[in-house]
Amino acid sequence: MADISIEQSMQLFELQPGKSLDLQINNPVSLRLKLPLIGYELGKYIILKYPKSANTSEYKDVLIEGNVLIVRYLMEGNKGECFAFRSSIKNITQYPEKFIFIEYPNKIENRQLRLQQRTSIHLPAIIMLESSGDNKKTQINGIIGDISAKGCGFTFKTKSTSTKVNKRDIFVCLRSPIDGEVQIPARVCNSRNDNGTVNVGIQFIDNEKLVPKLLSELFIENTMS
Repeated sequence: MADISIEQSMQLFELQPGKSLDLQINNPVSLRLKLPLIGYELGKYIILKYPKSANTSEYKDVLIEGNVLIVRYLMEGNKGECFAFRSSIKNITQYPEKFIFIEYPNKIENRQLRLQQRTSIHLPAIIMLESSGDNKKTQINGIIGDISAKGCGFTFKTKSTSTKVNKRDIFVCLRSPIDGEVQIPARVCNSRNDNGTVNVGIQFIDNEKLVPKLLSELFIENTMS
């Protein structure tokens, strides 16, 4: 992982409120939590929502002022990176809600998750899913926001805040300026719903000719990072 200075970390910690952060605490017991981000002030503190629990005393010996924790989060889109930093709990508020204030990091580490960098793009596309138990196909219209020879990020809108796309084999259908409609065999790797906007991470199933040819027709460089 590469180290990032405080000046750089101020630019890189750019998550929007509501995004989840993964917290790892090792003392006095090992604990992993996923907590939504409430907000932050650069160089001073980060605010997280206190975890909900039926047992109000469940975290009282772990989530205490001064306790050290490791925070991890993902940056989506063409960055495809995991960020992590060491912090400690500054304060826990009780009003108007229970929030956790943690120290703003002096240093953030990052690791590239993708073997190949993706190019940002705005390309109308369809993902095609086969329905279980019959031969009917479900089509979802959306936009490819980033793409490489290895995969793409696909986004679509829905009225439901719980709709996701399960991990499965699919076809990505889009239009080539030369060959017309192209169907790329692919696999859903992950999916998340942000208030009705569904982001789907897609991996193309090995195709040494089709995808590179399509990228060339779209004037997208097919280079390894």
